[in-house]
Amino acid sequence: VLLQKLNINPYIRVGLLTDKELADIESVLKDPNKIGIPYFYFNRRKDMDTGSNIHLLTSDLDFIVSNDIDREKSIMSWRGYRHMFGLRVRGQCTRTTGRRASAVGVRKIAQAAPKTKKSGE
Repeated sequence: VLLQKLNINPYIRVGLLTDKELADIESVLKDPNKIGIPYFYFNRRKDMDTGSNIHLLTSDLDFIVSNDIDREKSIMSWRGYRHMFGLRVRGQCTRTTGRRASAVGVRKIAQAAPKTKKSGE
């Protein structure tokens, strides 16, 4: 969608793009609303703090998602409760699957090294 709005050939290699095209792509990634990209492409619609539709990149996205999870935990919502106990959050079945770390494993005893004969014997 972004390349179509900017009239850039989607099959061209990145190394062949001009500096102006790279600058345009970078500016649109920071603010996709500027060229009229539909809001359903954004990864943060109706932000809790501002109420606006924004698109987050890199560390900003990680930071906001972790803040959302911490907020869910602090208000003790059902999703926060599931996050606290490491369970599935989005309604998946957990009866038989998702047992990756909950079972106590069997510990193997390390085998003793074989005794070597002394040269005097």
